[in-house]
Amino acid sequence: MSPSRFALASAALATLLAASAPALAQQPPAPPPARIEVGGEGTAYRAPDLAVTQLIVMRNAATAADALAEANEAIAAVTKAMGELGIEKRDLQTAGFQISPQYQYDNQPNGQQSPPKVVGYEVRNSLSVKVRDLAKLGDVLDRAVQLGVNEGGSINFEIDDASAISNEARRLAVADARKRAETLAEASGLKLGRVILIQDGAMRNEPLPPVPMMELKMAAPASASSRVPVETGENAVRADVRVVYELTN
Repeated sequence: MSPSRFALASAALATLLAASAPALAQQPPAPPPARIEVGGEGTAYRAPDLAVTQLIVMRNAATAADALAEANEAIAAVTKAMGELGIEKRDLQTAGFQISPQYQYDNQPNGQQSPPKVVGYEVRNSLSVKVRDLAKLGDVLDRAVQLGVNEGGSINFEIDDASAISNEARRLAVADARKRAETLAEASGLKLGRVILIQDGAMRNEPLPPVPMMELKMAAPASASSRVPVETGENAVRADVRVVYELTN
């Protein structure tokens, strides 16, 4: 092609593109596909396999040293007994220790109160015990009372490794989200398309309410009928998810 013909062809192409540019620029972008966002919940149940209980020794004496000595002797005996019952050292932990003066308040003849005076000391030593063999929990409590535990906190039943039950709860939550999305899509005359987003919410491990322990009294040697009955029930693990789907015709 001669230079003159090439120049003419180039000029014609440029004119054509310039004429079509406004039309191309005026075309609106394609709208994004419709979407739907839903939440899903799932709950899975499993019997607990771990109990955590607080064993508290409380002693009063005229001096702090005497109260401490008595509490130390009792808590040492309890700790030793836990080992004899098969509780490992890793499952025994000091949960609290407190020394408190005990005051006496007297009223004077004129009706005013005298300055308080110290009349003794109270020592509390708390031992947290994890019981992995739940069949031994009653024996643990019985033995603790025999050895001088005279206060108790609560018993919490837990799942030691909750990974499997947590995954089950997540699967149930995703299935719940899809069911909700399908219902909404069908009501709108549409169908579910591909998943755009899945967001895992907070996992909630909801054990049974703590079993309250009455104030424990110094006890005589336990008999078969005095063994503490224990019912473990089931724990609930809940999962929440958020899922976004595309909608199609």
